[in-house]
Amino acid sequence: MTRSRAVAFAGKAHVRVLAAIHAASFQASEAWGADAIELQLALTGVFALLHQDGGMVICRAVAGEAEILTLAVMPEARQRGIGVALLRAAMREAAARGASVMFLEVSTKNRPALTLYGRAGFRDIGRRSRYYSDGVDAVVMRASLQNYV
Repeated sequence: MTRSRAVAFAGKAHVRVLAAIHAASFQASEAWGADAIELQLALTGVFALLHQDGGMVICRAVAGEAEILTLAVMPEARQRGIGVALLRAAMREAAARGASVMFLEVSTKNRPALTLYGRAGFRDIGRRSRYYSDGVDAVVMRASLQNYV
């Protein structure tokens, strides 16, 4: 996989860093702790990428499909291309693992994320009512990985 030098694979040794980024990026009720992240990383097909400037993404790629489980960028590091770099790297890695399509859910209130995903080729395919703990709906999005092979 060709990635920016700023983006690297993350594993069990990085769970506390991943959790710290996640906690700084989401409400306490939505933040994943180190234990939850470690459990995710142990699942079949799950991989994580870490950006040296304060971002992370956790994905799953199995049976020809991939899913962004979470993507987070530290608040002070936003609007610097970190999310774009992580998303592109995750899409390339998922394609390299045999996925032809990627899915994700994102809060209807998260305008920056909706813009990021839309620019990356993700399109709305559905909605999950009251998906998040605060009662906000999630938009389900899908993108082809055809250009990432």
